[in-house]
Amino acid sequence: MPWSMKDYPASLKNLEKPVRKKAIDIANAMIDEGYEEGRAIPIATSKAKEWAENASTDEIDDFLTHDDETERDADPSSGSGSGPELMNKAEHVIKHKKGWAVKAEGAKRVSEIKDTKKEAIERAKEIAAHKGTEVIVHLADGSVQRKIKTGS
Repeated sequence: MPWSMKDYPASLKNLEKPVRKKAIDIANAMIDEGYEEGRAIPIATSKAKEWAENASTDEIDDFLTHDDETERDADPSSGSGSGPELMNKAEHVIKHKKGWAVKAEGAKRVSEIKDTKKEAIERAKEIAAHKGTEVIVHLADGSVQRKIKTGS
C-alpha cells in the first residue's frame, strides 16, 4: 500500500516530521521495487534517520518546504518525478519565493534554491554540463530570458 503524510504505518508516528516524510518516500520506493511492507518499513526508517543526521539544515528546510506532501500525495499514479527520465532534460533557473531555483525540466520539485540568480545559473550550468543538456534561464515573470548551451 502506498503511504502518504496523511496515511502511514503507526510505527512512523513518533518520528520527527522530516524523518517521517523521508521514511515514507523511501518505503514507497522500496515497495515499488518489490520489497515486502514488513521489510521496507524498518529499512526506510533507518535510512531516513541516517539521512536526517547527515542532511544540512538547508536540505531539511527545502525538503519540508513541500509541507506534508510526499510523492504519493502529489500524484499517486506517477513515479518519483526525478531520476533517469530527467537526465536528458534541460535545467531551468526560475524565480522562487526564497530566491532563485534550479529545476530539471519536468521535475516536480526544485533541486536547489540559491539566494541570487547568478548563483542559480552557475549551479544549473554545473548540473547541465554533467548531463550534457542546456540551461534555460527565466525572468521573474516566468518568460524565457536566454538559453545556455553546455558541453557533456
